[in-house]
Formats: sequence, structure tokens, C-alpha cells
Amino acid sequence: MVFNTGAALLDAIVLAAVSKEPEGTYGYKITQEARSVLELSESTLYPVLRRLQKDNCLETYDMEFGGRNRRYYKITEQGRRQLLLYCQEWKNYSGKISQLFEEVM
Repeated sequence: MVFNTGAALLDAIVLAAVSKEPEGTYGYKITQEARSVLELSESTLYPVLRRLQKDNCLETYDMEFGGRNRRYYKITEQGRRQLLLYCQEWKNYSGKISQLFEEVM
């Protein structure tokens, strides 16, 4: 991707990916979901997950899978409110940019 991805956009993408799974989802699956819309490494994802957890937007729990514990991330009510705010902001932001680009094309 040519455009830089800021922290707020990464947060929004991660919250959107996690919100799709009512019971929560794990890091690798979140990474795959995020990679479907932008280039992202796992080393980029985990600091985002920790920050969202610290901000009370995500909660975690561990569950055994294949003889090992797997950490799951679940969106909180605070996270849902933040995601709705991001969605509203994105709609406004992307709409203005799209309108500007359409005038050029």
C-alpha cells in the first residue's frame, strides 16, 4: 500500500475484525483478517492488541487448543463504542477524500 497506516486506523481494523466473532478470536486469525485489507505483520499486530486491551477496548481469555493455550481477544462495550466512533469518522473522512479524487478523475 502506498499510504501510511496510522495507529487509529489499525485500532479500527483490529476492533472490526474482533467484533465479527461474538465469543472472541485469536491473534493469528485477527492478523489474517487485517491482512485482507492492508499489509500487516504479526509484530505490528500484538502491540495494537495490547494497547486496545490497556484502553479497555478488548478483554482476553485463554483456552486450550491442540495441547496449548491460545489467547482469545473479545471486544468490550468500550471497544464497541470506540469502533462506532471510528466507523463514523471513517465514513466522513473517506467520503471527503473520495469526493476530491472523483473531481480529478
